[in-house]
Amino acid sequence: MAAVDDLRFEEFGDTTTSLEANPDATTISIEDPGETPKHKPGPPKGLGREEDDELLGNDDSDKTELLAGQKKSSPFWTFEYYQTFFDVDTYQVFDRIKGSLLPIPGKNFVRLYIRSNPDLYGPFWICATLVFAIAISGNLSNFLIHLGEKTYHYVPEFRKVSIAATIIYAYAWLVPLALWGFLVWRNSKVMNIVSYSFLEIVCVYGYSLFIYIPTAILWIIPQKAVRWVLVTIALGISGSVLAMTFWPAVREDNRRIALATIVTIVLLHMLLSVGCLAYFFDAPEMDHLLTSTAAPNQTVVTAKSS
Repeated sequence: MAAVDDLRFEEFGDTTTSLEANPDATTISIEDPGETPKHKPGPPKGLGREEDDELLGNDDSDKTELLAGQKKSSPFWTFEYYQTFFDVDTYQVFDRIKGSLLPIPGKNFVRLYIRSNPDLYGPFWICATLVFAIAISGNLSNFLIHLGEKTYHYVPEFRKVSIAATIIYAYAWLVPLALWGFLVWRNSKVMNIVSYSFLEIVCVYGYSLFIYIPTAILWIIPQKAVRWVLVTIALGISGSVLAMTFWPAVREDNRRIALATIVTIVLLHMLLSVGCLAYFFDAPEMDHLLTSTAAPNQTVVTAKSS
């Protein structure tokens, strides 16, 4: 055991003297917490440019594209290639649905919810649910409107399912395809325009349609005023998601072209919502009209033959 005299503190000299004696020695400097650092931070970047990058989603976009390329490196004819489009968990889907129902002014939907992991799982099932919601609610609405009429005979209209599927899926795919092509074309003309990928645009349109699922169910109420109030609310929420998402992508372009693009996006969205309401819910029942008009004709023919 070491003697007590051996356990004692030693005072060392100046660091410079110690380094001269032993150049290979390692030194550790401990700074005083209250001491201010000698170096000064550089000048802050322009706030306007940072806001543009945050809103447009330009920050770390190269890394995101690189990771996306590594993630989707499988050939397009393989199952693994398409499996990546559905690689999303329930929390992400619910979070994106919540973001489409509660749009935040000044925040980009693509950057906040989509760009990290764009998917087709949510848009596909949202469109499928909306198709059946519109078709079933349209049948129930016509049944409730004509309930109690003696001349009315209820016949399920299964063709409404195929018509609704054609309308919804054509809108959710063809409109994003046209918008993506337009943004790519304008990006070649104006260098400052940010370009969304086709998958990101499909995601935005798919999740923006979720608000119409509860709206279509409430359209069963046989009151035109209530229906138009509901469609106005749904159109305002979903249209604002689309406008706030795509306005940062075109605002650096020519002013007229930018405004015309946003107006076209909103008008097409309005045409979808108003068209579905007018065709599936407010349109007169053709079978009912044919039945009511056929009865007098049969009476007249019977009278003449007698």
